Amino acid sequence: MSARDFALFVLVCALWGFNMVAAKIVVGQLHVPPLFFGAVRSVLIALAVCPWLLPMPRPPWRTVVVGILMGGGGFGLMFVGLQWATPSAAAIVSQLGVPMVTVLSIVMLGERIRWRRGLGIALAVTGVALVMWAPDGFELSGGLLFVAGGAFCGALGAVMMKQMEGISPLRFQAWVGFASALLLVPLSAGLETGQVEAARSAGWPFALIVLYSALLVSVFAHTAYYGLIQRYDANLIAPLTLMSPLISIGLGIWITGDRFDGRMALGAALALVGVLIVAVRPNAALGKQIFLRNRV
Repeated sequence: MSARDFALFVLVCALWGFNMVAAKIVVGQLHVPPLFFGAVRSVLIALAVCPWLLPMPRPPWRTVVVGILMGGGGFGLMFVGLQWATPSAAAIVSQLGVPMVTVLSIVMLGERIRWRRGLGIALAVTGVALVMWAPDGFELSGGLLFVAGGAFCGALGAVMMKQMEGISPLRFQAWVGFASALLLVPLSAGLETGQVEAARSAGWPFALIVLYSALLVSVFAHTAYYGLIQRYDANLIAPLTLMSPLISIGLGIWITGDRFDGRMALGAALALVGVLIVAVRPNAALGKQIFLRNRV
């Protein structure tokens, strides 16, 4: 990998990594309702890349479903979970999406796995379980189940996306934003209250973060990342991709004061090693599909 491309990859991972902390600030400190945050973010994405909406990818129903799963479903649930979960824990639990893609590919597409990837799945699940574990039991009220649910939505969307061909990154982004807005705008209107007042009270920090999350994280970072995985082998990309959750953990400790003890460190290590084993696949073309999961 050239020095220029490596620097670009580090920038992409840093943008993704900070996004978890930025979202926590919005829903946890500025108290903006999470579905409203997701709705505004989706509308901005759709507006930014609306010239690429047409022609609509085929089949239309799959495009809308994948857009909802990978956008509104995945990020909506994650934002809800971040009301209670720390960015560090959420970054680790969200890595469940990678083994989930593998398991869903077995069930839905008939793919087969060998013992090594089975071991990777087991390590990832064990690591996430350690992160969710507390002396008095699993932290079911900590929001991490919502984060795991968001990872599942993203994984299901990634598997369904495998059956779509010829869709460009910007066209995909446009339909993710549009379909997600169709889901999150009415959900926020029906389930949340005081959204506009909360956004006004939050002021410019909310405006900056939502612009950052929509334009830099989704439109710029995803498009740049897609270009990189077209040029380099998945076996090279997979280890570098793990910079993103590590950056989230570091920034969570620094900015939002996350507690990170030995249990969390062991859980993070097991989960990330497991994800690496699952993601590094002999078939690089299939491996690249995994990396598209939840990168929007």
